[in-house]
Amino acid sequence: MYKDKRFKIRSVDDIKEDIISAKMSYGDSVRTIFLADGNSIIMKTPQLVEILDFCYAMFPNLERVTSYGAAKFVLGTKTTEELKELKKAGLTRIHMGLESGDDEVLLRIRKGSNSQEMIEASRTIKEAGMELSQYVLLGIAGKNDWERHAKNTAKVLSEMNPDFIRVRTLILRPPAPLFEDEKNGDFVPCEPEEVLNETATIIENLNATSQFASDHVSNYANINGKLPEEKNRMLLELANVRKRIRNDPDFKAWLEDPARCANL
Repeated sequence: MYKDKRFKIRSVDDIKEDIISAKMSYGDSVRTIFLADGNSIIMKTPQLVEILDFCYAMFPNLERVTSYGAAKFVLGTKTTEELKELKKAGLTRIHMGLESGDDEVLLRIRKGSNSQEMIEASRTIKEAGMELSQYVLLGIAGKNDWERHAKNTAKVLSEMNPDFIRVRTLILRPPAPLFEDEKNGDFVPCEPEEVLNETATIIENLNATSQFASDHVSNYANINGKLPEEKNRMLLELANVRKRIRNDPDFKAWLEDPARCANL
């Protein structure tokens, strides 16, 4: 995501200046804040607490502050007690990229954590009382391994039981190594119907009480619902989209058009 930026931890005073600037722009209307960029959970806990305290002091109507948190940094830099301290200070939700529950896929994409480590990090977050939002990358296993990826992802998500499961669909662009693998024939991307099959397989095999959200422009279908209550409805909606692909050449061509997500 951040190929043009060098990673560094910004000073608390610098971040406070951003918060003051936001206050000048938005006044007291702010109700949610996301601590960008990529991995703010890596900051020292006292610094994060100070930032959280400042956020809530500046915005009296603030209800929620959230952040990204990669599993290896949750496990490597935060104890359960530190996460509880951050929760008490108002960090209410962590967004984590699972991408896949299949360890072969995770190794291939150089995720930096295996499935068991991500399960452990998820449990630590939930033990601290925070909400957990997990992201899955549809199509990341390619045409040959999508079913294994889907079933293992459902298995891992069921163990995590996150509050939210959000799906995104793989879009290959240079200089991603998978882009080169596709050109060399070492990686065969999934077609839209296969991605939808993968989505259905994940939902069908989930044993969780999560909110499932296909809430991104990269996805081929806008499928949302509460598990397990709305599982059958979501599966039916996916079946209808797959049927339309088979019966409507114009719709299938539109889904396969790279320009569909050109502005991502």
